[in-house]
Amino acid sequence: MAPWGRTVPRREKVLTLDTMNPCVRRVEYAVRGPIVLRALELEQELRQGVKKPFTEVIRANIGDAQAMGQKPITFLRQVLALCVHPDLLNSPDFPEDAKRKAERILQACGGHSLGAYSVSSGIQLIREDVASYIERRDGGIPADPNNIYLSTGASDAILTVLKLLVAGEGPTRTGVLIPIPQYPLYSAALAELNAVQVDYYLDEERAWALDVAELRRALCQARDHCCPRALCIINPGNPTGQVQARECIEAVIRFAFEERLFLMADEVYQDNVYAEGSQFHSFKKVLTEMGPPYATQQELASFHSVSKGYMGECGFRGGYVEVVNLDAAVQQQMQKLLSVRLCPPVPGQVLLSMVVSPPAPSDPSFAQFQAERQAVLAELAAKAKLTEQVFNEAPGIRCNPVQGAMYSFPRVQLPPRAVQRAQELGLAPDMFFCMRLLEETGICVVPGSGFGQREGTYHFRMTILPPMEKLRPLLEKLSQFHAKFTREYS
Repeated sequence: MAPWGRTVPRREKVLTLDTMNPCVRRVEYAVRGPIVLRALELEQELRQGVKKPFTEVIRANIGDAQAMGQKPITFLRQVLALCVHPDLLNSPDFPEDAKRKAERILQACGGHSLGAYSVSSGIQLIREDVASYIERRDGGIPADPNNIYLSTGASDAILTVLKLLVAGEGPTRTGVLIPIPQYPLYSAALAELNAVQVDYYLDEERAWALDVAELRRALCQARDHCCPRALCIINPGNPTGQVQARECIEAVIRFAFEERLFLMADEVYQDNVYAEGSQFHSFKKVLTEMGPPYATQQELASFHSVSKGYMGECGFRGGYVEVVNLDAAVQQQMQKLLSVRLCPPVPGQVLLSMVVSPPAPSDPSFAQFQAERQAVLAELAAKAKLTEQVFNEAPGIRCNPVQGAMYSFPRVQLPPRAVQRAQELGLAPDMFFCMRLLEETGICVVPGSGFGQREGTYHFRMTILPPMEKLRPLLEKLSQFHAKFTREYS
């Protein structure tokens, strides 16, 4: 009741769906979308004793290695523990090389503490470590620490570079070429920034190969309604798992140079290459070895992260971007943009330092580090092969070789009646399939429609991370469900 007995009219909320930022409303991120929310509800119901046709939800929707049971690499955690709690430097339980690494990092931190902010571009010592790593990786091609910016995972760095690129209005609005299927970070970021998404399709019939003729088709069509300024490449591919051949990378660089496109190379799976004959080639290395004018003029930003590889340290949010041939004035603007965010998480920076500067052969931790690293990568390679094999034995499922990364992206045939039923429910057909799969088996995968796919084709993305003893039954159960689903709607 207001003074003098008057009723105060109900005040409308300032922020509603109608008044909020429309770009945010357009953002979609399938990897943590409706299907994952339902998986969380099912987990809660199981805990409450609700009877289901399964005893656990298996979240094969996201590349979260440690949530799937992968053990952390001992050396990485030892150094991190010493940095977080320096009193442990007096403990005999830690190897001397881990202590030396921790002391070196602490010396570079404000107040010799991980709890202090770092400079916005990341601790200088760790940027230097990253530069040395890139130089070793690329066969001696130098890297400048001043062109390296540490970040909150690779995602944050990708968003920063996109922010610099997006400009113009209407037909001059920035367009960004992204692969289809793509990692939904890209479509979500472009929606948030109100940029124009320009799709180019990977060739499923050729193991998700990238074709320059398809890039040219996408670019020419896009020029009618926007100003394409950037080309994103994910290598190794997510969700498709393909590894680009060197000749393909050279062709892409020539195309980007001729068409005046800024290149963004998402290389977070560079340690995850399994297929015989496949090899990771960094865009920076290939660009440099192509010589002028490419090496001296083509703008490139390449990204890496501690979240994937053999490390799987997703939760610590460590990553970096290296920029090549970036305009000096723009680089100053990039530094300004980063400073608004203060700094990337310092524990994530420390982990990145360990990844790019692991134990040397003469160090006491070397043997254990190498054994753990190789065990993780060997198991992932075995899982990649098993996934392809089991799916390709199932009628109506076709899976390309998982050459790298952490996912399979099988194509599934869905009967016309299932497609019709999905449309009646207002769902994409593969979302309908994945939702039914979750409700009946507890297996959580992401529908291909969340990543993009050619019209009339249906897929799902499944991580290959579950432990081997769970992976085979999961693959078989999924194949059996597809057969049952097909019979039901035939």
